[in-house]
Amino acid sequence: MKKLLIYLKDYKKETILGPLFKLLEASFELIVPLVVAAIIDVGIGSGDKNYILKMCGVMVLLGVVGLVSSITAQYFAAKAATGFATKLRHSLFEHIQRLSFSEIDRIGTATMITRMTSDINQLQSGVNMVLRLFLRSPFIVFGAMIMAFTIDVKAALVFVVTIPLLSFVVFGIMAISIPLYRKVQAGLDKILGITRENLTGVRVIRAFGKEASEISEFHGQNEGFTLMQMKVGKISALMNPVTYIIINLGIIVLVWVGAIRVNQGDITQGEVVALYNYMSQILVELIKLANLIVTITKALACAGRIENVLEMEPSIRENINSVSKTSKDIGKEEIRKDAVKVEFAHVGMTYQGAGAEALSDISFTVKKGETIGIIGGTGSGKTSLVHLIPRFYDVSQGKVLVDGKDVKDYSLKELRQKVGIVMQKSVLFKGTIRENICWGKEDATEQEIWEALEIAQAKEIVDNKPEGLETQVSQGAKNLSGGQKQRLSIARAVVKKPEILILDDSASALDYATDARLRQAIAGLKNIMTVFIVSQRASSIMHADKIIVLDDGKIVGMGTHEELKQNCEVYQEIYYSQYEKEEKHGEA
Repeated sequence: MKKLLIYLKDYKKETILGPLFKLLEASFELIVPLVVAAIIDVGIGSGDKNYILKMCGVMVLLGVVGLVSSITAQYFAAKAATGFATKLRHSLFEHIQRLSFSEIDRIGTATMITRMTSDINQLQSGVNMVLRLFLRSPFIVFGAMIMAFTIDVKAALVFVVTIPLLSFVVFGIMAISIPLYRKVQAGLDKILGITRENLTGVRVIRAFGKEASEISEFHGQNEGFTLMQMKVGKISALMNPVTYIIINLGIIVLVWVGAIRVNQGDITQGEVVALYNYMSQILVELIKLANLIVTITKALACAGRIENVLEMEPSIRENINSVSKTSKDIGKEEIRKDAVKVEFAHVGMTYQGAGAEALSDISFTVKKGETIGIIGGTGSGKTSLVHLIPRFYDVSQGKVLVDGKDVKDYSLKELRQKVGIVMQKSVLFKGTIRENICWGKEDATEQEIWEALEIAQAKEIVDNKPEGLETQVSQGAKNLSGGQKQRLSIARAVVKKPEILILDDSASALDYATDARLRQAIAGLKNIMTVFIVSQRASSIMHADKIIVLDDGKIVGMGTHEELKQNCEVYQEIYYSQYEKEEKHGEA
Protein backbone atom coordinates (compact mmCIF):
# COMPACT_ATOMS: atom_id res chain seq x y z
CA MET A 1 0.00 0.00 0.00
CA LYS A 2 2.91 2.36 0.73
CA LYS A 3 3.93 2.40 -2.92
CA LEU A 4 0.42 3.44 -3.95
CA LEU A 5 0.34 6.42 -1.58
CA ILE A 6 2.43 8.43 -4.07
CA TYR A 7 -0.78 8.90 -6.03
CA LEU A 8 -2.08 11.03 -3.14
CA LYS A 9 0.83 13.48 -3.32
CA ASP A 10 -1.18 15.97 -5.40
CA TYR A 11 -3.92 15.89 -2.76
CA LYS A 12 -1.85 16.72 0.33
CA LYS A 13 -4.14 19.61 1.27
CA GLU A 14 -7.24 17.40 1.03
CA THR A 15 -5.65 14.52 2.96
CA ILE A 16 -4.82 16.93 5.81
CA LEU A 17 -7.96 19.09 5.83
CA GLY A 18 -10.36 16.12 5.58
CA PRO A 19 -9.24 14.43 8.83
CA LEU A 20 -8.77 17.82 10.57
CA PHE A 21 -12.39 18.83 9.95
CA LYS A 22 -13.48 15.39 11.14
CA LEU A 23 -11.48 15.91 14.35
CA LEU A 24 -13.10 19.32 14.73
CA GLU A 25 -16.52 17.69 14.42
CA ALA A 26 -15.47 15.04 16.96
CA SER A 27 -14.35 17.73 19.41
CA PHE A 28 -17.78 19.34 19.34
CA GLU A 29 -19.34 15.91 19.81
CA LEU A 30 -17.27 15.34 22.97
CA ILE A 31 -18.53 18.61 24.45
CA VAL A 32 -22.21 17.65 24.10
CA PRO A 33 -22.35 15.24 27.14
CA LEU A 34 -20.94 18.02 29.35
CA VAL A 35 -23.69 20.37 28.14
CA VAL A 36 -26.29 17.67 28.89
CA ALA A 37 -24.79 17.21 32.38
CA ALA A 38 -25.02 20.97 32.98
CA ILE A 39 -28.69 21.02 31.87
CA ILE A 40 -29.53 18.21 34.31
CA ASP A 41 -27.50 19.44 37.29
CA VAL A 42 -28.02 23.20 36.96
CA GLY A 43 -31.08 23.77 34.76
CA ILE A 44 -33.35 20.92 35.82
CA GLY A 45 -31.92 20.75 39.36
CA SER A 46 -32.73 24.41 40.05
CA GLY A 47 -35.73 24.67 37.72
CA ASP A 48 -34.05 27.45 35.69
CA LYS A 49 -35.91 27.36 32.34
CA ASN A 50 -33.86 30.19 30.84
CA TYR A 51 -30.65 28.28 31.56
CA ILE A 52 -32.13 25.15 30.00
CA LEU A 53 -33.14 27.05 26.83
CA LYS A 54 -29.74 28.74 26.66
CA MET A 55 -27.88 25.41 26.93
CA CYS A 56 -30.22 23.81 24.39
CA GLY A 57 -29.26 26.65 22.05
CA VAL A 58 -25.61 25.82 22.71
CA MET A 59 -26.32 22.18 21.79
CA VAL A 60 -28.00 23.22 18.53
CA LEU A 61 -25.04 25.48 17.73
CA LEU A 62 -22.61 22.62 18.42
CA GLY A 63 -24.70 20.38 16.14
CA VAL A 64 -24.75 22.92 13.28
CA VAL A 65 -21.00 23.61 13.49
CA GLY A 66 -20.37 19.85 13.66
CA LEU A 67 -22.56 19.27 10.59
CA VAL A 68 -20.71 21.94 8.58
CA SER A 69 -17.38 20.45 9.67
CA SER A 70 -18.56 16.97 8.69
CA ILE A 71 -19.76 18.07 5.22
CA THR A 72 -16.47 19.90 4.62
CA ALA A 73 -14.51 16.81 5.69
CA GLN A 74 -16.62 14.60 3.40
CA TYR A 75 -15.89 16.93 0.47
CA PHE A 76 -12.12 16.88 0.96
CA ALA A 77 -12.07 13.11 1.56
CA ALA A 78 -14.14 12.40 -1.56
CA LYS A 79 -11.98 14.71 -3.69
CA ALA A 80 -8.77 13.05 -2.50
CA ALA A 81 -10.14 9.50 -2.90
CA THR A 82 -11.52 10.01 -6.42
CA GLY A 83 -8.38 11.85 -7.52
CA PHE A 84 -6.22 9.06 -6.09
CA ALA A 85 -8.25 6.38 -7.90
CA THR A 86 -8.13 8.32 -11.18
CA LYS A 87 -4.35 8.71 -11.09
CA LEU A 88 -3.86 5.09 -10.05
CA ARG A 89 -6.13 3.83 -12.84
CA HIS A 90 -4.23 5.91 -15.41
CA SER A 91 -0.89 4.67 -14.08
CA LEU A 92 -2.01 1.03 -14.03
CA PHE A 93 -3.39 1.25 -17.57
CA GLU A 94 -0.17 2.89 -18.78
CA HIS A 95 1.91 0.20 -17.04
CA ILE A 96 -0.14 -2.60 -18.61
CA GLN A 97 0.43 -1.02 -22.03
CA ARG A 98 4.19 -1.25 -21.42
CA LEU A 99 4.10 -4.95 -20.53
CA SER A 100 5.25 -7.38 -23.17
CA PHE A 101 3.12 -10.16 -24.62
CA SER A 102 4.74 -12.57 -22.14
CA GLU A 103 3.46 -10.69 -19.06
CA ILE A 104 0.03 -10.12 -20.59
CA ASP A 105 -0.22 -13.84 -21.39
CA ARG A 106 0.74 -14.70 -17.81
CA ILE A 107 -1.56 -12.23 -16.02
CA GLY A 108 -4.62 -12.89 -18.14
CA THR A 109 -7.25 -10.50 -19.44
CA ALA A 110 -9.84 -11.22 -16.73
CA THR A 111 -7.33 -10.47 -13.97
CA MET A 112 -6.30 -7.16 -15.53
CA ILE A 113 -9.93 -6.08 -15.90
CA THR A 114 -10.56 -6.90 -12.22
CA ARG A 115 -7.51 -4.86 -11.18
CA MET A 116 -8.61 -1.88 -13.30
CA THR A 117 -12.22 -1.87 -12.08
CA SER A 118 -13.25 -3.75 -8.94
CA ASP A 119 -9.91 -3.54 -7.11
CA ILE A 120 -9.38 0.17 -7.71
CA ASN A 121 -13.00 0.95 -6.77
CA GLN A 122 -12.54 -0.97 -3.52
CA LEU A 123 -9.30 0.90 -2.86
CA GLN A 124 -11.02 4.24 -3.54
CA SER A 125 -13.68 3.40 -0.92
CA GLY A 126 -10.93 2.44 1.51
CA VAL A 127 -9.06 5.74 1.09
CA ASN A 128 -12.31 7.69 1.48
CA MET A 129 -13.24 5.87 4.68
CA VAL A 130 -9.74 6.18 6.14
CA LEU A 131 -9.64 9.94 5.61
CA ARG A 132 -13.05 10.30 7.22
CA LEU A 133 -12.96 7.82 10.11
CA PHE A 134 -9.47 6.47 10.71
CA LEU A 135 -8.52 9.36 13.02
CA ARG A 136 -12.03 10.33 14.10
CA SER A 137 -13.02 7.00 15.66
CA PRO A 138 -9.87 6.52 17.81
CA PHE A 139 -10.05 10.23 18.73
CA ILE A 140 -13.64 9.82 19.99
CA VAL A 141 -12.79 6.58 21.83
CA PHE A 142 -9.75 7.93 23.68
CA GLY A 143 -11.24 11.43 23.94
CA ALA A 144 -14.32 9.99 25.64
CA MET A 145 -12.08 8.10 28.06
CA ILE A 146 -10.10 11.26 28.89
CA MET A 147 -13.30 13.27 29.34
CA ALA A 148 -14.55 10.53 31.68
CA PHE A 149 -11.41 10.93 33.82
CA THR A 150 -12.09 14.67 34.10
CA ILE A 151 -15.51 13.82 35.55
CA ASP A 152 -14.54 11.01 37.96
CA VAL A 153 -11.39 8.91 38.08
CA LYS A 154 -12.86 5.81 39.80
CA ALA A 155 -15.84 5.58 37.45
CA ALA A 156 -13.55 6.16 34.47
CA LEU A 157 -11.54 3.03 35.33
CA VAL A 158 -14.37 1.09 33.65
CA PHE A 159 -13.23 2.71 30.36
CA VAL A 160 -9.64 1.59 30.99
CA VAL A 161 -10.76 -2.05 31.06
CA THR A 162 -13.38 -1.85 28.31
CA ILE A 163 -11.33 -0.15 25.57
CA PRO A 164 -8.38 -2.65 25.52
CA LEU A 165 -10.86 -5.56 25.41
CA LEU A 166 -12.62 -3.97 22.46
CA SER A 167 -9.32 -3.27 20.70
CA PHE A 168 -8.25 -6.91 21.14
CA VAL A 169 -11.50 -8.15 19.55
CA VAL A 170 -11.44 -5.67 16.66
CA PHE A 171 -7.80 -6.11 15.68
CA GLY A 172 -7.88 -9.87 16.26
CA ILE A 173 -10.76 -10.29 13.81
CA MET A 174 -8.97 -8.00 11.37
CA ALA A 175 -5.82 -10.17 11.50
CA ILE A 176 -7.85 -13.30 10.69
CA SER A 177 -10.01 -11.77 7.94
CA ILE A 178 -7.32 -10.01 5.84
CA PRO A 179 -5.87 -13.23 4.30
CA LEU A 180 -9.38 -14.54 3.67
CA TYR A 181 -10.39 -11.39 1.82
CA ARG A 182 -7.40 -11.91 -0.47
CA LYS A 183 -8.77 -15.35 -1.34
CA VAL A 184 -12.21 -13.83 -1.95
CA GLN A 185 -10.74 -11.37 -4.47
CA ALA A 186 -8.85 -14.22 -6.17
CA GLY A 187 -12.15 -16.11 -6.46
CA LEU A 188 -13.70 -13.05 -8.06
CA ASP A 189 -10.97 -13.21 -10.73
CA LYS A 190 -11.99 -16.77 -11.60
CA ILE A 191 -15.68 -15.90 -11.87
CA LEU A 192 -14.88 -12.89 -14.04
CA GLY A 193 -12.73 -15.08 -16.29
CA ILE A 194 -15.54 -17.63 -16.76
CA THR A 195 -18.10 -14.87 -17.37
CA ARG A 196 -15.92 -13.13 -19.93
CA GLU A 197 -15.18 -16.40 -21.73
CA ASN A 198 -18.88 -17.26 -21.89
CA LEU A 199 -19.92 -13.84 -23.15
CA THR A 200 -17.28 -13.74 -25.88
CA GLY A 201 -17.88 -17.36 -26.88
CA VAL A 202 -21.67 -17.39 -26.57
CA ARG A 203 -22.18 -18.34 -30.23
CA VAL A 204 -19.90 -21.37 -29.94
CA ILE A 205 -21.54 -22.45 -26.68
CA ARG A 206 -25.00 -22.36 -28.25
CA ALA A 207 -23.79 -24.00 -31.45
CA PHE A 208 -22.56 -27.01 -29.45
CA GLY A 209 -25.48 -26.98 -27.00
CA LYS A 210 -23.16 -26.54 -24.03
CA GLU A 211 -25.33 -24.07 -22.11
CA ALA A 212 -26.13 -26.56 -19.34
CA SER A 213 -22.50 -27.58 -18.74
CA GLU A 214 -21.32 -23.94 -18.73
CA ILE A 215 -24.08 -22.99 -16.29
CA SER A 216 -23.07 -25.93 -14.11
CA GLU A 217 -19.42 -24.87 -14.15
CA PHE A 218 -20.37 -21.28 -13.30
CA HIS A 219 -22.58 -22.47 -10.43
CA GLY A 220 -19.67 -24.55 -9.11
CA GLN A 221 -17.24 -21.62 -9.13
CA ASN A 222 -19.89 -19.24 -7.79
CA GLU A 223 -20.79 -21.62 -4.98
CA GLY A 224 -17.14 -21.86 -3.92
CA PHE A 225 -16.86 -18.08 -4.05
CA THR A 226 -20.07 -17.74 -1.99
CA LEU A 227 -18.86 -20.19 0.66
CA MET A 228 -15.58 -18.27 0.98
CA GLN A 229 -17.47 -14.98 1.31
CA MET A 230 -19.80 -16.53 3.90
CA LYS A 231 -16.82 -17.80 5.88
CA VAL A 232 -15.10 -14.43 6.01
CA GLY A 233 -18.48 -12.74 6.52
CA LYS A 234 -19.21 -14.87 9.59
CA ILE A 235 -15.84 -14.00 11.09
CA SER A 236 -16.38 -10.28 10.41
CA ALA A 237 -19.95 -10.53 11.71
CA LEU A 238 -18.61 -11.58 15.13
CA MET A 239 -17.32 -8.06 15.59
CA ASN A 240 -20.65 -6.32 16.24
CA PRO A 241 -22.19 -8.76 18.77
CA VAL A 242 -18.93 -9.18 20.71
CA THR A 243 -18.36 -5.41 20.88
CA TYR A 244 -22.01 -4.90 21.93
CA ILE A 245 -21.62 -7.44 24.74
CA ILE A 246 -18.43 -5.81 26.02
CA ILE A 247 -19.87 -2.29 25.77
CA ASN A 248 -23.16 -3.19 27.48
CA LEU A 249 -21.33 -4.97 30.29
CA GLY A 250 -19.22 -1.84 30.62
CA ILE A 251 -22.36 0.32 30.77
CA ILE A 252 -23.88 -1.92 33.46
CA VAL A 253 -20.74 -1.66 35.58
CA LEU A 254 -20.53 2.08 34.90
CA VAL A 255 -24.14 2.75 36.00
CA TRP A 256 -23.63 0.57 39.09
CA VAL A 257 -20.40 2.36 40.09
CA GLY A 258 -21.96 5.73 39.19
CA ALA A 259 -25.00 5.09 41.41
CA ILE A 260 -22.72 4.25 44.33
CA ARG A 261 -20.67 7.43 43.70
CA VAL A 262 -23.84 9.57 43.52
CA ASN A 263 -25.07 8.16 46.86
CA GLN A 264 -21.69 8.99 48.37
CA GLY A 265 -21.99 12.54 47.00
CA ASP A 266 -18.79 12.27 44.94
CA ILE A 267 -20.47 12.95 41.57
CA THR A 268 -23.81 14.32 40.38
CA GLN A 269 -26.62 12.67 38.44
CA GLY A 270 -25.79 14.76 35.37
CA GLU A 271 -22.21 13.53 35.46
CA VAL A 272 -23.41 9.90 35.51
CA VAL A 273 -25.51 10.66 32.43
CA ALA A 274 -22.42 12.25 30.82
CA LEU A 275 -20.38 9.12 31.58
CA TYR A 276 -23.15 6.97 30.07
CA ASN A 277 -23.16 9.20 26.95
CA TYR A 278 -19.40 8.84 26.61
CA MET A 279 -19.71 5.06 26.81
CA SER A 280 -22.46 5.16 24.15
CA GLN A 281 -20.23 7.30 21.93
CA ILE A 282 -17.51 4.69 22.26
CA LEU A 283 -20.01 1.99 21.23
CA VAL A 284 -21.09 3.91 18.11
CA GLU A 285 -17.54 4.74 17.10
CA LEU A 286 -16.31 1.19 17.56
CA ILE A 287 -19.11 -0.07 15.32
CA LYS A 288 -17.97 2.48 12.73
CA LEU A 289 -14.38 1.39 13.31
CA ALA A 290 -15.40 -2.25 12.80
CA ASN A 291 -16.99 -1.43 9.45
CA LEU A 292 -13.99 0.70 8.59
CA ILE A 293 -11.66 -2.19 9.33
CA VAL A 294 -13.66 -4.49 7.03
CA THR A 295 -13.38 -1.89 4.26
CA ILE A 296 -9.68 -1.33 4.95
CA THR A 297 -9.09 -5.09 4.95
CA LYS A 298 -10.64 -5.42 1.50
CA ALA A 299 -8.79 -2.32 0.31
CA LEU A 300 -5.42 -3.65 1.52
CA ALA A 301 -6.02 -6.96 -0.22
CA CYS A 302 -6.87 -5.10 -3.44
CA ALA A 303 -3.88 -2.78 -3.00
CA GLY A 304 -1.55 -5.78 -2.77
CA ARG A 305 -2.97 -7.22 -5.99
CA ILE A 306 -2.59 -3.89 -7.80
CA GLU A 307 0.98 -3.53 -6.49
CA ASN A 308 1.82 -6.98 -7.84
CA VAL A 309 0.92 -5.80 -11.35
CA LEU A 310 2.73 -2.45 -10.97
CA GLU A 311 5.85 -4.23 -9.70
CA MET A 312 5.86 -6.57 -12.67
CA GLU A 313 8.75 -5.50 -14.87
CA PRO A 314 8.39 -5.85 -18.64
CA SER A 315 10.63 -8.64 -19.88
CA ILE A 316 11.34 -6.54 -22.98
CA ARG A 317 13.60 -3.66 -22.00
CA GLU A 318 13.69 -0.74 -24.38
CA ASN A 319 16.99 0.75 -25.51
CA ILE A 320 16.47 4.35 -24.36
CA ASN A 321 19.81 5.43 -25.83
CA SER A 322 18.71 4.63 -29.37
CA VAL A 323 18.09 7.74 -31.45
CA SER A 324 15.24 7.51 -33.92
CA LYS A 325 16.27 8.38 -37.46
CA THR A 326 14.60 11.19 -39.29
CA SER A 327 13.37 10.94 -42.84
CA LYS A 328 16.43 12.96 -43.91
CA ASP A 329 18.75 10.42 -42.32
CA ILE A 330 16.97 7.56 -44.06
CA GLY A 331 17.15 9.44 -47.36
CA LYS A 332 20.90 9.90 -46.97
CA GLU A 333 21.47 6.20 -46.32
CA GLU A 334 19.50 4.95 -49.34
CA ILE A 335 19.65 1.27 -48.44
CA ARG A 336 20.60 -0.75 -51.50
CA LYS A 337 17.90 -2.92 -53.06
CA ASP A 338 20.01 -6.03 -52.52
CA ALA A 339 20.78 -5.16 -48.88
CA VAL A 340 19.76 -7.61 -46.15
CA LYS A 341 16.58 -6.29 -44.54
CA VAL A 342 15.92 -8.97 -41.92
CA GLU A 343 18.28 -11.60 -40.57
CA PHE A 344 17.72 -14.42 -38.07
CA ALA A 345 21.03 -15.68 -36.67
CA HIS A 346 20.73 -18.99 -34.76
CA VAL A 347 17.59 -17.81 -33.02
CA GLY A 348 15.97 -19.76 -30.21
CA MET A 349 12.85 -18.67 -28.37
CA THR A 350 11.09 -20.06 -25.29
CA TYR A 351 7.81 -18.83 -23.83
CA GLN A 352 7.79 -18.04 -20.10
CA GLY A 353 6.90 -21.12 -18.10
CA ALA A 354 7.24 -23.41 -21.12
CA GLY A 355 9.36 -26.51 -20.80
CA ALA A 356 10.59 -26.66 -24.41
CA GLU A 357 11.67 -24.14 -27.01
CA ALA A 358 9.04 -22.76 -29.37
CA LEU A 359 11.78 -22.05 -31.94
CA SER A 360 15.21 -23.71 -32.24
CA ASP A 361 18.27 -22.60 -34.21
CA ILE A 362 16.42 -20.47 -36.79
CA SER A 363 18.77 -18.89 -39.34
CA PHE A 364 17.92 -17.11 -42.62
CA THR A 365 18.31 -13.76 -44.37
CA VAL A 366 15.76 -11.67 -46.24
CA LYS A 367 16.72 -8.98 -48.74
CA LYS A 368 14.94 -5.67 -49.06
CA GLY A 369 11.74 -5.98 -51.12
CA GLU A 370 11.53 -9.76 -50.98
CA THR A 371 8.33 -11.65 -50.22
CA ILE A 372 8.78 -14.49 -47.76
CA GLY A 373 6.22 -17.23 -47.23
CA ILE A 374 6.11 -19.10 -43.94
CA ILE A 375 4.20 -22.37 -43.78
CA GLY A 376 3.96 -25.33 -41.44
CA GLY A 377 1.58 -27.38 -39.37
CA THR A 378 -0.39 -26.10 -36.40
CA GLY A 379 1.96 -25.27 -33.52
CA SER A 380 5.06 -25.32 -35.70
CA GLY A 381 6.10 -21.79 -34.56
CA LYS A 382 5.03 -19.65 -37.54
CA THR A 383 3.48 -16.85 -35.48
CA SER A 384 6.24 -17.03 -32.87
CA LEU A 385 8.80 -16.43 -35.62
CA VAL A 386 7.21 -13.29 -37.09
CA HIS A 387 6.47 -11.88 -33.61
CA LEU A 388 10.20 -11.70 -32.99
CA ILE A 389 10.67 -9.10 -35.76
CA PRO A 390 8.68 -6.27 -34.07
CA ARG A 391 9.99 -7.62 -30.74
CA PHE A 392 6.71 -8.66 -29.20
CA TYR A 393 8.80 -11.39 -27.58
CA ASP A 394 12.55 -11.57 -26.98
CA VAL A 395 14.80 -14.33 -28.25
CA SER A 396 16.29 -16.67 -25.67
CA GLN A 397 19.38 -17.13 -27.83
CA GLY A 398 20.77 -15.80 -31.09
CA LYS A 399 19.87 -12.48 -32.73
CA VAL A 400 17.20 -10.92 -34.92
CA LEU A 401 18.56 -8.08 -37.04
CA VAL A 402 16.67 -5.45 -39.03
CA ASP A 403 18.79 -3.38 -41.46
CA GLY A 404 21.87 -5.02 -39.92
CA LYS A 405 21.00 -3.81 -36.40
CA ASP A 406 19.89 -6.02 -33.51
CA VAL A 407 16.22 -5.37 -32.75
CA LYS A 408 17.22 -4.96 -29.08
CA ASP A 409 19.30 -1.93 -30.05
CA TYR A 410 16.28 -0.08 -31.47
CA SER A 411 13.82 1.90 -29.41
CA LEU A 412 10.47 0.10 -29.58
CA LYS A 413 8.88 3.10 -31.27
CA GLU A 414 11.51 3.21 -34.02
CA LEU A 415 11.43 -0.56 -34.58
CA ARG A 416 7.65 -0.82 -34.71
CA GLN A 417 7.44 2.20 -36.98
CA LYS A 418 9.26 0.08 -39.55
CA VAL A 419 6.82 -2.82 -39.18
CA GLY A 420 3.16 -3.21 -40.13
CA ILE A 421 1.50 -6.36 -38.84
CA VAL A 422 -1.87 -8.02 -39.31
CA MET A 423 -2.53 -10.48 -36.51
CA GLN A 424 -4.17 -13.90 -36.77
CA LYS A 425 -7.20 -12.58 -34.92
CA SER A 426 -8.42 -9.40 -36.58
CA VAL A 427 -9.21 -6.71 -34.03
CA LEU A 428 -11.06 -3.51 -34.90
CA PHE A 429 -12.06 -0.88 -32.39
CA LYS A 430 -15.31 0.93 -31.78
CA GLY A 431 -15.46 4.01 -34.00
CA THR A 432 -15.65 4.75 -37.71
CA ILE A 433 -13.92 2.79 -40.47
CA ARG A 434 -11.81 5.89 -41.13
CA GLU A 435 -10.67 6.03 -37.49
CA ASN A 436 -9.72 2.35 -37.58
CA ILE A 437 -7.72 2.72 -40.82
CA CYS A 438 -5.94 5.80 -39.45
CA TRP A 439 -4.55 3.74 -36.57
CA GLY A 440 -1.87 2.83 -39.11
CA LYS A 441 -1.20 6.47 -39.95
CA GLU A 442 -2.91 9.27 -38.06
CA ASP A 443 -2.44 11.89 -40.77
CA ALA A 444 -3.32 9.61 -43.70
CA THR A 445 -4.86 11.49 -46.61
CA GLU A 446 -8.07 10.47 -48.33
CA GLN A 447 -6.05 9.17 -51.28
CA GLU A 448 -3.77 7.07 -49.04
CA ILE A 449 -6.78 5.54 -47.27
CA TRP A 450 -8.46 4.54 -50.54
CA GLU A 451 -5.19 3.15 -51.95
CA ALA A 452 -4.79 0.99 -48.84
CA LEU A 453 -8.40 -0.18 -49.13
CA GLU A 454 -7.87 -1.14 -52.79
CA ILE A 455 -4.71 -3.12 -52.00
CA ALA A 456 -6.52 -4.89 -49.13
CA GLN A 457 -9.53 -5.65 -51.37
CA ALA A 458 -11.66 -3.70 -48.88
CA LYS A 459 -12.84 -0.89 -51.15
CA GLU A 460 -16.10 -2.67 -51.92
CA ILE A 461 -16.84 -2.97 -48.19
CA VAL A 462 -16.77 0.82 -47.83
CA ASP A 463 -18.54 1.43 -51.16
CA ASN A 464 -21.46 -0.76 -50.05
CA LYS A 465 -21.93 1.18 -46.83
CA PRO A 466 -24.25 4.24 -47.08
CA GLU A 467 -21.98 6.27 -44.79
CA GLY A 468 -18.74 5.15 -46.47
CA LEU A 469 -15.65 5.75 -44.35
CA GLU A 470 -17.81 7.24 -41.60
CA THR A 471 -19.61 3.92 -41.06
CA GLN A 472 -19.59 3.01 -37.39
CA VAL A 473 -17.78 -0.16 -36.31
CA SER A 474 -19.44 -1.63 -33.22
CA GLN A 475 -17.53 -2.85 -30.20
CA GLY A 476 -15.71 -6.03 -31.20
CA ALA A 477 -16.70 -5.29 -34.84
CA LYS A 478 -19.78 -7.47 -34.44
CA ASN A 479 -21.42 -5.71 -37.40
CA LEU A 480 -18.70 -6.96 -39.79
CA SER A 481 -17.98 -10.46 -41.08
CA GLY A 482 -14.68 -12.24 -40.47
CA GLY A 483 -13.47 -11.57 -44.00
CA GLN A 484 -14.39 -7.87 -43.80
CA LYS A 485 -12.51 -7.52 -40.52
CA GLN A 486 -9.44 -9.17 -42.04
CA ARG A 487 -9.43 -6.93 -45.10
CA LEU A 488 -9.86 -3.74 -43.06
CA SER A 489 -7.06 -4.90 -40.74
CA ILE A 490 -4.80 -5.36 -43.77
CA ALA A 491 -5.73 -1.87 -45.01
CA ARG A 492 -4.83 -0.46 -41.60
CA ALA A 493 -1.35 -2.00 -41.84
CA VAL A 494 -0.81 -1.05 -45.51
CA VAL A 495 -1.77 2.62 -45.08
CA LYS A 496 1.20 2.93 -42.73
CA LYS A 497 3.51 2.12 -45.68
CA PRO A 498 5.86 0.11 -43.45
CA GLU A 499 9.26 -1.13 -44.53
CA ILE A 500 8.27 -4.62 -43.34
CA LEU A 501 4.73 -5.95 -43.76
CA ILE A 502 3.74 -9.08 -41.81
CA LEU A 503 0.52 -10.88 -42.72
CA ASP A 504 -0.01 -13.54 -40.06
CA ASP A 505 -2.58 -15.92 -41.55
CA SER A 506 -4.61 -12.80 -42.30
CA ALA A 507 -6.49 -14.20 -45.31
CA SER A 508 -7.90 -17.32 -43.66
CA ALA A 509 -11.48 -15.98 -43.82
CA LEU A 510 -11.22 -14.86 -47.46
CA ASP A 511 -12.55 -16.82 -50.41
CA TYR A 512 -10.01 -18.05 -52.97
CA ALA A 513 -10.81 -15.37 -55.56
CA THR A 514 -10.40 -12.49 -53.06
CA ASP A 515 -7.27 -14.14 -51.68
CA ALA A 516 -5.81 -14.33 -55.19
CA ARG A 517 -6.55 -10.62 -55.86
CA LEU A 518 -5.01 -9.72 -52.52
CA ARG A 519 -1.83 -11.66 -53.33
CA GLN A 520 -1.61 -9.93 -56.69
CA ALA A 521 -2.00 -6.49 -55.07
CA ILE A 522 0.66 -7.30 -52.47
CA ALA A 523 2.98 -8.51 -55.23
CA GLY A 524 2.70 -4.98 -56.65
CA LEU A 525 4.37 -3.72 -53.45
CA LYS A 526 7.57 -5.60 -54.34
CA ASN A 527 10.67 -3.46 -53.83
CA ILE A 528 8.59 -1.09 -51.68
CA MET A 529 7.97 -3.36 -48.70
CA THR A 530 9.57 -6.55 -47.44
CA VAL A 531 6.62 -8.88 -46.95
CA PHE A 532 6.23 -11.89 -44.64
CA ILE A 533 3.16 -14.03 -45.37
CA VAL A 534 2.23 -16.66 -42.80
CA SER A 535 -0.39 -19.05 -44.10
CA GLN A 536 -1.82 -22.54 -43.89
CA ARG A 537 -2.59 -22.41 -47.62
CA ALA A 538 0.16 -23.38 -50.01
CA SER A 539 -1.50 -21.26 -52.70
CA SER A 540 -1.05 -18.11 -50.58
CA ILE A 541 2.74 -18.41 -50.43
CA MET A 542 3.70 -20.46 -53.51
CA HIS A 543 4.67 -17.33 -55.52
CA ALA A 544 6.89 -15.94 -52.75
CA ASP A 545 10.58 -15.29 -53.43
CA LYS A 546 11.45 -17.66 -50.63
CA ILE A 547 9.36 -20.10 -48.60
CA ILE A 548 10.34 -21.19 -45.08
CA VAL A 549 8.85 -24.48 -43.91
CA LEU A 550 8.61 -24.98 -40.14
CA ASP A 551 8.00 -28.16 -38.19
CA ASP A 552 8.08 -28.34 -34.39
CA GLY A 553 9.92 -25.01 -34.14
CA LYS A 554 12.68 -25.91 -36.61
CA ILE A 555 13.29 -25.02 -40.25
CA VAL A 556 12.90 -28.22 -42.27
CA GLY A 557 12.88 -26.60 -45.69
CA MET A 558 13.73 -23.32 -47.39
CA GLY A 559 13.56 -22.31 -51.03
CA THR A 560 11.13 -21.60 -53.85
CA HIS A 561 7.89 -23.44 -54.42
CA GLU A 562 9.39 -25.69 -57.12
CA GLU A 563 12.47 -26.47 -55.05
CA LEU A 564 10.44 -27.44 -51.99
CA LYS A 565 8.11 -29.62 -54.05
CA GLN A 566 11.16 -31.63 -55.01
CA ASN A 567 13.11 -31.91 -51.77
CA CYS A 568 10.94 -31.05 -48.72
CA GLU A 569 8.71 -33.82 -47.43
CA VAL A 570 6.74 -31.60 -45.01
CA TYR A 571 5.98 -29.08 -47.78
CA GLN A 572 4.95 -31.89 -50.12
CA GLU A 573 2.47 -33.21 -47.56
CA ILE A 574 0.92 -29.76 -47.08
CA TYR A 575 0.85 -28.93 -50.78
CA TYR A 576 -0.57 -32.19 -52.08
CA SER A 577 -3.18 -32.34 -49.29
CA GLN A 578 -4.55 -29.05 -50.70
CA TYR A 579 -3.70 -29.44 -54.37
CA GLU A 580 -6.96 -30.98 -55.49
CA LYS A 581 -8.99 -28.33 -53.71
CA GLU A 582 -6.92 -25.58 -55.24
CA GLU A 583 -7.24 -27.08 -58.70
CA LYS A 584 -11.00 -26.91 -58.42
CA HIS A 585 -10.77 -23.22 -57.55
CA GLY A 586 -8.19 -22.46 -60.22
CA GLU A 587 -5.56 -21.65 -57.62
CA ALA A 588 -2.99 -24.38 -58.25
